This record gives sequence, structure tokens and C-alpha cells, in this order.
Amino acid sequence: MLLWIAATGLVAGGIWYTMFFPGKSFQGPLPPLTPQERSYRDQMAQDLEVLCHQIGPRSLQEPEALAQARAWIVQRLKQLGYPTVHQQEYAVNGSPCANLWVELPGRKRKEEIVVVGAHYDTVPGCPGADDNGTGVVALLALAGRFVQAEPQRTLRFVWFVNEEPPYFQTQHMGSWRYAQACAERNEKIVAMLSLETIGYYRDEPGTQQYPMPFGLLYPSEGNFLGFVGNLGSRKLVAEVVGVFRQHARLPSEAAALPEVIPGVGWSDHWAFWQEGYPALMVTDTAPFRNPYYHTPQDTPDKLDLDRLARAVFGLQKVLEHLALAQPEPGRTLP
Repeated sequence: MLLWIAATGLVAGGIWYTMFFPGKSFQGPLPPLTPQERSYRDQMAQDLEVLCHQIGPRSLQEPEALAQARAWIVQRLKQLGYPTVHQQEYAVNGSPCANLWVELPGRKRKEEIVVVGAHYDTVPGCPGADDNGTGVVALLALAGRFVQAEPQRTLRFVWFVNEEPPYFQTQHMGSWRYAQACAERNEKIVAMLSLETIGYYRDEPGTQQYPMPFGLLYPSEGNFLGFVGNLGSRKLVAEVVGVFRQHARLPSEAAALPEVIPGVGWSDHWAFWQEGYPALMVTDTAPFRNPYYHTPQDTPDKLDLDRLARAVFGLQKVLEHLALAQPEPGRTLP
């Protein structure tokens, strides 16, 4: 009985935080890609080829590949036009590793910082196309799009190391090291978006799973992009998904839920919650959808790059809203 009462309470909370998000998820057949979306798709396909096939599994258990991935990201950022790539270096049991980031300083609201991040490591032995090659290449695509931007708020693109076990939610986790450093500098991070496995989609009923009892609330088709935050980040979740739905031609679902629910904190946004920052995860829901998650079969051929490109275009519009101060008519910045 107690379990039933608890489950009923979670369902009620899920209904509240699902039904009252702004906007409406895209419905119907997907139209052809726009030129911008095709450009995103083609570049991300090339980047995934390098990251997953030429470099391959990348972790502190595969230190040479992890170092190659780090150097490749730095090289790509310089190719995109960023002369300075910052690195937060530290060692884990004597092995070097680093978070990487580029920054566009805000013009009028410089002290307010928008962070978009993705981890570039994988579990050992896994090429990591979806987890998290999609996040890495999407972040590169967005960084390239904004390289000439003059944001009102400071905009940072960050590539984190050591998100995967055994470092997840430990002091060796790259995003926690980064968030702690931000807090020590008293930085005002007003939004953090973690791009975590965003390229696997299926239209068949039954392809989407959920922690009990959320299957009662959400679609059974794994064809949407998810936006997930904790209760303290619910305003950010609402703002982000509302803007995404204004522009993206891709279904979307959102939730702001207690952190104890499995999956809610399973990425780098969790680290920012520990330091009191509003943060959310953008995701295809990873193991709740993708059967190749954390296996050697997590390869680029399993991905839907067209839908990944649609997701990135929607995220571009979200960042324009959050950092460039270009809200929709009748809407205000958070």
C-alpha cells in the first residue's frame, strides 16, 4: 500500500509538471530538412566518423584514445574560429585528464552565464556513438554556429571528462570539478544544459520505456527529445522546452521531477545541482530506449542523424533565446 501511495504521488507530480509546460510537442509527418539542418547533419556525420571509428572507445582505461579525443576537440574548435580553448586539467590516480571549454563573453549581462555541456568519454570498450558522441558533435555544431555571436549573457560550451562509471558522481567526475570551480569563483550560472545521448529515435510503439509508473504519462514511441530537470530547475525546463517547441520540427517531452527517480540525474547536469545551479538534461533517454547503450554496438549506423540535426536546430534557437536575448514576441528572458 505504501508503494502504491508513493507511486500515485509521483504520477500526480508527473502530470502536473508535464501538462503545464508551455507549447505543444511537434506532431505529424516530419517535413524535409532545411538547408541549415542538412548542414548540421553532414558535419556531425563527419565528426562522428572521427570520434567513433578513428579514435574509438575513450576513457582513462584507454588513455591514448582519451587524449586523442581531447586533442581532436581542441583542433576542431580552433578550426571553427576559437583561438583560445580553456582547459581545466587534473589527474586521477596519476593519469592526466581535462575539461575543455570556449567562451563568448556577454556584452550587457556578462556576469550571467549560460553553460551548454557534453561529456566526451565513454565506458571502456564502447565506441560511444550515442553515449555521448552525439552530445560531443552537437556541441561542436552549436559552437560553430555561435562563433561570431555577440551574446548579451556569457555563453560557454564545455566538454567534460569522466562522466562515465567508475567516476560518475565522484570527485573525479569532470563536470563536478568544473561546477565546483565555478562556485568557488562565485560565478552566476543562470542555465546549464547537458547534452546526453540525443541521436537514437524509433517510431514503433513499445520502443520507449520509463521508470515505474511514468509509462502511464508519456508516449510509448521513442521518437521524441526529452528535457529533464529536478524540481529546483522546473522554471528553466519550462523556458527551454517552450522555446524548443516554437522552432523544432521534432517531438519533445519534458519533466521536472525529484532527483531520486532513476534517470533524472544521470548526466553532467547532476554536478551543477550539487553547487546550487539550475540545470537540465537534453536526452533521447539512453537505456530507456537505446538497446545498444553501453555496448560495443553503440555505433554511428544505429543513429538517426536527420532527427539529431532537427534537435540541434531547436537547441540553437534555445541558445539564441537564453544568451543572445532574442525572446519570442510576448515572452521574456528568465
